[in-house]
Amino acid sequence: MIVVVAPPARARTASGERPALVAVAQLRLMILSILFGAGMLAIVAKLAFLAMSSGPAASRDLASALVPARADIVDRNGTPLARSIEAWVIAIHPNRVITDKAVLAQKLAELMPERSTADYLALLNTGSSFAFLKRRALPELVNAVNALGEPAIEFTPEKDRLYPQSEMAAHVLGYLDTAGHGVTGMEKVLEARLSDPGQRGKPVMLSLDVRVQAALESELGRAMTDLQARGAAGIVLDVHTGEVVAMTSLPSFNPNALGGPPPRNNVTQSVYELGSTFKPIAVAAAIDSGTITSMARRFDATAPMKVGRFTIHDDPGDEQFRWLNIPETLIYSSNIATARIADELGAEKMQDMFRRLGFDQRPSIEIGAVRPLWPANWGRITVMTTAYGHGIAVTPLHLATAYAALVNGGIWRPATMMKLDAAHPPEGRRVLQEATSARMRQLLRLIVLKGTGRKGEAQGYRVAGKTGTAEAASEGGYDKHRNVSTFAAAFPIDAPRYVVVAMLDSPKANATTPRTTAAWTVAPVVSRLIARTGAILGIAPDDHRDIDESDLLPLVEKSPEPGAGTE
Repeated sequence: MIVVVAPPARARTASGERPALVAVAQLRLMILSILFGAGMLAIVAKLAFLAMSSGPAASRDLASALVPARADIVDRNGTPLARSIEAWVIAIHPNRVITDKAVLAQKLAELMPERSTADYLALLNTGSSFAFLKRRALPELVNAVNALGEPAIEFTPEKDRLYPQSEMAAHVLGYLDTAGHGVTGMEKVLEARLSDPGQRGKPVMLSLDVRVQAALESELGRAMTDLQARGAAGIVLDVHTGEVVAMTSLPSFNPNALGGPPPRNNVTQSVYELGSTFKPIAVAAAIDSGTITSMARRFDATAPMKVGRFTIHDDPGDEQFRWLNIPETLIYSSNIATARIADELGAEKMQDMFRRLGFDQRPSIEIGAVRPLWPANWGRITVMTTAYGHGIAVTPLHLATAYAALVNGGIWRPATMMKLDAAHPPEGRRVLQEATSARMRQLLRLIVLKGTGRKGEAQGYRVAGKTGTAEAASEGGYDKHRNVSTFAAAFPIDAPRYVVVAMLDSPKANATTPRTTAAWTVAPVVSRLIARTGAILGIAPDDHRDIDESDLLPLVEKSPEPGAGTE
């Protein structure tokens, strides 16, 4: 008998399902693998797409992060004058202070001594919600203040503008407002260029040379201090391009720590009667127009000249009491002889020369400037007095560009604060004949060799120029106790490269400078400046070179030297 035993129903079911479960698990695993692979493929594809399509944008973003918020300003040699930096703002919430306020005030005064302990304590006791403690804070100061442990003090990074040369060329550079926009100077002129995202990474190069700028500020500042002058102005100008190599106005200011409205720029924003520095311009007008055809022609300077109710006289010490030829008129700086030349020249020709030189309009330069004071009435006495720099007021920059035209061959060019290509100077406009300019180079050199400009000579640099001393204008007339002293010079005069104009407003005599005239006050300033900077400007001193004066020397060889009172 055979007995067949069947397995339990449950056992059969489990044994039959096992292959099915394995198959399902494998299917699920395969699906997960496919999904994972598809996800990875999608990620790789996305990365590849970003790499190909977004690469340039990433580069631009990186460049934007690296370029400054505002372009740097540099001098003609690349020396930084204005830079954008990362700085810190230190602020406090007085209503949240938890430490002893008296102790905290004392510690803040020790770290930031620009305010006293009492000032800080008063600030902490106001109970206000916010107050600045310090802007433009250096990291070292931030760390020291943070170490105080006061949670009410906060530190915020900010973009800032730094002027690494401090007060140097402050009037040229200008400064920014709290929003970071230029207010004055080249910061204002170049606002669009400096803030352009596409150009911020490239510095803007000015015409200034910081080495010459430093020397000019040093020499003028020294003279202003020694002679207790109210103000000073100076400029060094390239006669062939109009580039301003140096410009300073004193008193100056520090754009890093502006404490109020800065003083105006005396070179472009103040007008002065510049005295006898105008005499060469009047003589040039007479030569150029044919009014004077011979340097030997003489004009009566034997006695003061009466014109209506006015009397024109030469300054004490300058009087010659004789007839003077053209070189002697300039050497002795004779008001009387110059007035007679102007009288013969006439109002129309005098005005024409002044207009050609731009004396009737704002000086041509990028930074802020003011209009000259042009005479309303050009009567006979006005023509005479303007010939020696009275009755017409211009900026020192006007004078500098005029003297550049006197010596460079007769071409007037606008001044500029931007570096130019020396091989392609501005075209300019002709204001004098070449022959007239050549004659003026001779005459200006004689003034330094034998006349009022002798203290302006710098050995080896062949300086030519003219002094000018005028009574300072005051309300309702002139102040007989104050002078505006000016020396306008060019060097080397046998091949002119630069014009220098230096001016002191109201200098006072002292033990070493017994007179306040330009010959004693500013001519030495120009002499020292040229001696310091001539080589920097690429001019080698040479005692064996000079301009040919052979046709004029016979006219002055027997003339006495100007007196001690000369301007």
